[in-house]
Amino acid sequence: MTSRVLVLNGPNLNRLGTREPEVYGSESLADVEHAVRALGAELGLEVDFRQTNDESQLVGWVHEAVDAGLDVVLNPAAFTHYSYALRDACALITSAGRRLVEVHLSNPAAREEFRHTSVVAGVATGTVAGFGTGSYLLALHALAR
Repeated sequence: MTSRVLVLNGPNLNRLGTREPEVYGSESLADVEHAVRALGAELGLEVDFRQTNDESQLVGWVHEAVDAGLDVVLNPAAFTHYSYALRDACALITSAGRRLVEVHLSNPAAREEFRHTSVVAGVATGTVAGFGTGSYLLALHALAR
């Protein structure tokens, strides 16, 4: 039986590979997607991988996950630190009995002070950060358990 998982990505992640490669690595978002889909298939997870720079669209996708009863892997990117709209939508996932794994390519706690606070973390099932693409892969392993 295959379970469907939404893997959602926030703003500027479409610039991976060229945006601050010393922080985010040299892999493109397409490279991340390829790795995530490949591992998902191995783990029996059907991956629906998406990216947007639009907060409203990201909130809408979270609502879609709630309505469909899906687990979510979320890299909220900059929305991590200030989007209470996204945080409130994410709270719906866990209150509906589904799982939300917050992921980050870098470790926000080891970066600028404004990045140290995540408004999403308090409603997430768990957080994986600092392992580059591996953060996504660890999140999939957690959901496959």
